[in-house]
Amino acid sequence: MASAPNAQNLPVFYNDLVPLNSNEHGNWRIRQVESAPHLARQHAVPLTIDEFVQAQRFLPIIFSSGPNPVPLALMGLNEGVNTFMDEEGKLRGPAYVPAYVRRYPFMLAKLRPDTDELSLCFDPTSDVVGAFEEGDELFSEAQPSDVTQNILGFCEQFEQAAQRTAQFVEELKSYELLMDGEVAIQMPGNDQPFVYRGFQMVNEEKLRDMRGDQLRKINQNGMLPLIHAHLFSLQLMRDLFAQQIQQGKVPNVPTPQASEA
Repeated sequence: MASAPNAQNLPVFYNDLVPLNSNEHGNWRIRQVESAPHLARQHAVPLTIDEFVQAQRFLPIIFSSGPNPVPLALMGLNEGVNTFMDEEGKLRGPAYVPAYVRRYPFMLAKLRPDTDELSLCFDPTSDVVGAFEEGDELFSEAQPSDVTQNILGFCEQFEQAAQRTAQFVEELKSYELLMDGEVAIQMPGNDQPFVYRGFQMVNEEKLRDMRGDQLRKINQNGMLPLIHAHLFSLQLMRDLFAQQIQQGKVPNVPTPQASEA
């Protein structure tokens, strides 16, 4: 999930990316904020497999469409809708916040295309990091502070989890377990159900029909519990729909199609 600091190839949330260094940011600080406006209208967030067990209690876990799918945690069923956040970007109640969100505005990225070395970078447009009078120091005597070291450690753990996630998805593809997903939800008073597409999910029929040796393999390597967490979480899509109704965020058309995540 790391990418070069190129404005045309930035991950979701990031408007710009610059390397953190003591020469330019020696007196900068990071401060605590109570809201995340950049998340308020984000309906799908990348998720690593390390988070499946925790996330499936709160969020539906799907896979993006296309030849290179990634796991996504759904915070809403329609683009621009996040049922867990209010308009100011504050959590409405208990929820799981994916690590992808928690690492922002930092991330590890390649500074040069000719090397695999990753450097700690950040989004300078964020209001979390800057030359503030309040907050925790990012550097102490030109050296990374304990806070910065912790941020670096978290980003390193995220990259390692992202690599494990990519391997997990490749295994799913090798067994041809992913299929195009579709969920139809009937709303009282509507003749036609609301139909959501544009995502992928594990094919339960193919999972049941796997050979015994293949099932043993995905059970021994830890894939099977992750698959079950994904499948169990899909029940929450109807809960998300109910929250959208309660919040008045249901489209005024009988059969909307969710945009591809």
